[in-house]
Amino acid sequence: MSGDTAVVIGAGVAGLASATLLAREGYKVTLIDRLEEPGGRAGTFTTPDAPGFRWDAGPSWYLMPEAFDHFYRLCGTSTEEQLDLVELTPAYRVISEPAGPADPTRPPEVLDITPETIIETFEDIEPGAGQRLKKYLDRSSLVYDVAIQKFLYNNFTQPHNLLTREMVMHARLLAVLLSRSLDSYVKTVAQDARLRQVLSYPAVFLSTEPKAAPALYSLMSHTDLIQGPKYPRGGFSAVVNSFIKLAHDNGVEFQLGTEATEIVTFGKQRRHALAGTSKPRVRGVRVRDVRGSRQRDPQTHTRIIPADIVVSAADLKHTETQLLPRNLQTYPHKYWDKHNPGLSAVLVYAGVKGQLPELAHHTLLLSKDWDPDFQAVFGAQKSWSHSMYVSKTSATDDDVAPAGYENLFVLIPTAAEPGLGHGSAFRDSASGRAEDTRVREIADQALELIAEWAGIDDLDKRMVVSHTVGPADFAERYNAWDGGAIGPAHTLAQSAFFRGKNISSKVENLYYAGATTVPGVGVPLCLISAENIIKRLRADHTSGPTAEAAAGHRKA
Repeated sequence: MSGDTAVVIGAGVAGLASATLLAREGYKVTLIDRLEEPGGRAGTFTTPDAPGFRWDAGPSWYLMPEAFDHFYRLCGTSTEEQLDLVELTPAYRVISEPAGPADPTRPPEVLDITPETIIETFEDIEPGAGQRLKKYLDRSSLVYDVAIQKFLYNNFTQPHNLLTREMVMHARLLAVLLSRSLDSYVKTVAQDARLRQVLSYPAVFLSTEPKAAPALYSLMSHTDLIQGPKYPRGGFSAVVNSFIKLAHDNGVEFQLGTEATEIVTFGKQRRHALAGTSKPRVRGVRVRDVRGSRQRDPQTHTRIIPADIVVSAADLKHTETQLLPRNLQTYPHKYWDKHNPGLSAVLVYAGVKGQLPELAHHTLLLSKDWDPDFQAVFGAQKSWSHSMYVSKTSATDDDVAPAGYENLFVLIPTAAEPGLGHGSAFRDSASGRAEDTRVREIADQALELIAEWAGIDDLDKRMVVSHTVGPADFAERYNAWDGGAIGPAHTLAQSAFFRGKNISSKVENLYYAGATTVPGVGVPLCLISAENIIKRLRADHTSGPTAEAAAGHRKA
């Protein structure tokens, strides 16, 4: 395939990974993104009004280390060469909503989670729960291994590769986990609401709620309660920077500030009497240069970047409905009308004077009864959740905030509703757009709850900077479906082979990568989605990770 060309749309994690792996396959790769910095949602946020502060703009949990290890080895390097991973103690902290009216003299209800002592923690709180948790975690580890070997790296091109002795052995367990919700499953482990929440909260990071996520996702407890999260020193920007360097080192051409306006094809779709449907083939990507311009006319100053294959790591709905004509859409508007975009979020990037020992590196603040929170996000209210997540990377990394200050990243789940508005983080003088009132109200109310629940009396007075991101920013910056923050919800109907395919059924040599396609959301799965493109190109029908020896060098 020497001389073949590829265009990758979107320079987020999936786009960077796809471009690098394609280059190592011998393709001449052009990577485009409408933004002027690579990284997508996993980028870095800094602001001139707060020198010395740096925030991870999005992902902050380093989980599923095998996926990173495997990707780096495919690229001829290793995690150890690329990253400095730090153990976190505690792995994370859970702060529960106080019972009754506000009382500044009452200590916060804190539960520190550490993999080494998690069984004892459950047993101390609820006698018998420790042993039930042990069985639960044994099953979660088994299912995690099955997912790695059989589901995540699988394009499902040959279903019989699931009919193995191992799968038959575990068929009954898998059937049970697919037929019930995560919420109902964790109730078999503990009665204590806090313990149930520890086992259920990963549903949020799967862009759904425990009652809608299949119990199969109990496998997530293997990642946080057995492996435990790590912190890449330098933050997730260190991870993204390593991906950017790998892309450059493998000869990928970056064209940033370059917006895809159309996927261009050869030929016409026609019916052949003997051969069935003949599909048009990609010819390239029509783009326009958006550097220094707010002009949104897609037909202004466009050009075509030729390509033998195109990989769109952009939002799949945007790709299908905006970059292709109706007759070439595998997933037209009516498809999305029947699916769940998942959740969005208001993000807060805050700087605080002084120390905040009340918060750990990772802190979950959870309502006593979080059903109303999920109703607010997934129901008709189109509102926000009082259960939220706070990252304080300054607990571990001295380089993310000035001496004597802390940096806070707050994720407040909201409905996937762009109408909630824009934040202030990406406002500039050229845009003429102010922070929307509703986004600031949500941020301020959330910060008040954090102060109250964690027992930080003067948080508002110590805040030196606070910028926000709203659902409308996700829609505008990343073309995210309904302003989603993470990706389509991992319900049963949107998991594994039900999530769709990473290849167009209407256009030959058009592929999809990223959180909006298979296998799903999160940085590790975005890396896997890139590898699954390579497996398709090689006609590799196996169900597990690619043999590293077969991809450990760049092809000429």
